[in-house]
Amino acid sequence: MMDIKNNYCVIMSGGVGSRFWPYSRKNLPKQFLDFFGTGQSLLQQTFERFNKVVPAENILIVTNELYANLVQQQLPQLHPSQILLEPSRRNTAPCIAWASKHIQAINPNANIVVAPSDHLILKEDEFLTAIKNGLQFVNDNEKLLTLGIRPNRPETGYGYIQIAQKEGENLYKVKTFTEKPELELAKVFVASGEFYWNSGLFMWNVNTIIKALETHLPEIMENLSSDTYGTPAEMAFINERFSACNNVSIDFGVMEKADNVYVSLGDFGWSDLGTWGSLYDLSNKDANGNVTLKCRTQLYDCKNNIIVLPSGKLAVVSGMKDYLIAESDNVLLICKKDEESSIRKFVNEVQINIGDEFI
Repeated sequence: MMDIKNNYCVIMSGGVGSRFWPYSRKNLPKQFLDFFGTGQSLLQQTFERFNKVVPAENILIVTNELYANLVQQQLPQLHPSQILLEPSRRNTAPCIAWASKHIQAINPNANIVVAPSDHLILKEDEFLTAIKNGLQFVNDNEKLLTLGIRPNRPETGYGYIQIAQKEGENLYKVKTFTEKPELELAKVFVASGEFYWNSGLFMWNVNTIIKALETHLPEIMENLSSDTYGTPAEMAFINERFSACNNVSIDFGVMEKADNVYVSLGDFGWSDLGTWGSLYDLSNKDANGNVTLKCRTQLYDCKNNIIVLPSGKLAVVSGMKDYLIAESDNVLLICKKDEESSIRKFVNEVQINIGDEFI
């Protein structure tokens, strides 16, 4: 049996969360926010979830150096050495490469689960069973494993995994990965029964992933080659070399190219809490489909809106349908709910035309 001391978790927590602007801001991104009034941020929930199958001392947070204090405040039980501070944003492949080299220096037998910090899991027991089974699988096999979610709608905001032959209970070899498809193609995917949502959650043995990275992203691995990992000199080396890494995702850089990729399938009440639309879908609604978070509302002839204002505020809204109304600090945003793909454009133009104080 696998030794639980060999289980590690890497929580990726460096994103800006610009699609949740103005609620998510550069100095306080969405992973550090408590969306549902539970008393815990998304990062804290993610830590608590994985701590049930991974020892606390084996959980690493990879984040941008801007958020060092936020991580320490929200997870004071972590030793500073468990927080890996990226000097610049370089996507998930360099992030995973560094974390893997760091962990290998500490434990060359490590099995690792890599997870985003902003996912919601409603069926936690089933999810944790899948994680335990997945860690055992990568402990016993030189395979790269991802978690596939059974789709319940033709979602265009997620990537998809097509399954090939069955290898075990809920376990399949991966045939293809497809990035976010157009709606008509997403409908075909869901109807076929062969495609699952790509959760962006991965499991592997540390030696398996390093071998895959060396094969498929040799430039990154050469750039991060060093004997400083696990020593006091590691951070100075990373500060010097990390920014030179290519900006590439682990999906595109490794998972789509490797021939030893497998998927564990499940239905965990999972959501990538990536957009206002996903938050709307997950939230309680009134009889007219309106969602109110944090604030109080008085609504007249309103349908299918999401309204988020600071606690203690009242919104009186009349005659609006399918709108997002969100206020945070010095910004009020009012736009069509299905215009959420434009929010990044709004953020960029505000930054250019008005200034950083609103970002």
